[in-house]
Amino acid sequence: MTELDTRIDLYTKAAEETASGVIRLYSTSFGLASKLLDPVTRRHIENIYSLVRLADEIVDGVAEEAGVSKKEAGTMLDQLEADTERAMQTGYSTNLIVHAFAHSARTVGIDDSLTAPFFASMRADLSKKAHTHKSFERYVYGSAEVVGLMCLKAFVQGVSYSSAEHEQMITGARALGAAFQKVNFLRDLAVDFEALGRSYFPGVTPDSMDEATKNRLLDDIDRDLAESARALPLLPARSRKAVALAQALFDELGKRLRKTPASVLLIRRVSVPNLRKTWLAGRVLSGWLPGAEHRGEER
Repeated sequence: MTELDTRIDLYTKAAEETASGVIRLYSTSFGLASKLLDPVTRRHIENIYSLVRLADEIVDGVAEEAGVSKKEAGTMLDQLEADTERAMQTGYSTNLIVHAFAHSARTVGIDDSLTAPFFASMRADLSKKAHTHKSFERYVYGSAEVVGLMCLKAFVQGVSYSSAEHEQMITGARALGAAFQKVNFLRDLAVDFEALGRSYFPGVTPDSMDEATKNRLLDDIDRDLAESARALPLLPARSRKAVALAQALFDELGKRLRKTPASVLLIRRVSVPNLRKTWLAGRVLSGWLPGAEHRGEER
C-alpha cells in the first residue's frame, strides 16, 4: 500500500465515522434497524443516510434556523449536488459527508440516475407549497423511492439474482421508500402545513383531514408495505433482518396512526415507544418477517 492509498483510506474512515454519527443522532428507528446489518453494508447505509439528511437540512432545518434565505438555500443545494456528482466521479470531496457517500456510491454502483431525482425533489421543497397527483408521485419517487433503490444496491452488492427477482426487489425497495415517506407526511401534516406552509398529499390540509381521508391515505400506505413485504425473503440474509425491522417499525406506526383520531393527529405527533421497538426487534431477530399474510404464509 502506498502512502497515498494510506492517506485516502484514513480520510475515508474519518468521513464514514462522521456519517455514522448522523443516523444515530437523527433517527432512532433507522439507527436501530441498521444495527442488524453486517458491518460493511451498515457503513454504506449510514453513508447514504447522511447525505440524504444533509440535503434535507438545507431545505427544512438548520439552514432556515440559521437565517439562510430560500434563494441562498437553493444555491447551497445546487453546490451540494455538484459536489456529490464530482465526488462520485473522482472519489474525493472536501465535505466529509459527501466523500463518505461517494465512496459507497462508487462501490455499490449508485450514479446520477438516482441522485438527480433526489436533488430535484429536495429543490421542490424550496418553492412548491402544494402538490398535484402527478407532482406528488414525482416528489415521492425522488425523495424516497430512489433512496430505497440506493440502499438496495448496498444490500445486494456481490449477489446474483434472476431478472425477475431483481425486478421484484426494485419494486419492493421503491414501495418501502414510498411507505416511509407517506407515513412521515401523515404524522407531520400539521407541522408541515403550519411551520413550512406545505401540503404534500394532494388536496389534503389540516382543515380537510377527517377519518375517511386518514384511512384512505393509510390504505395506500398499507398497499406499499404489502408490496415491500413480498420482496423481503429475496434479500440476502446479511440485510434481510434490518429491512424487516424497518418495515415492522413503520407498519407499527401506521397501525398507531390508524387508531389515533384524525383530530388528534393534528395536535400530537404519533410515535412508536422504545419498548415496542425493542419487542419488534426481538421478533425479527427470531426469524419473523412482517407481511407474511401478503406472501401466502401462515401467520
